[in-house]
Amino acid sequence: MTIVLLLIPLGLVLVAVAAWALFWAVDSGQYDGDVEAQGLIAVERDEAPSASKIHSS
Repeated sequence: MTIVLLLIPLGLVLVAVAAWALFWAVDSGQYDGDVEAQGLIAVERDEAPSASKIHSS
């Protein structure tokens, strides 16, 4: 039963550290940015295909 006296404060400290880390990450800009634009980079074409490339393959 005495272990509860150790585990409850330890759990509260760990929750407080995790909450602090989350708020620090949000305030420091870790979650800023346009998340939808990053996904579009993979599907963008750099140049339009030319007619010679289409017929040669």
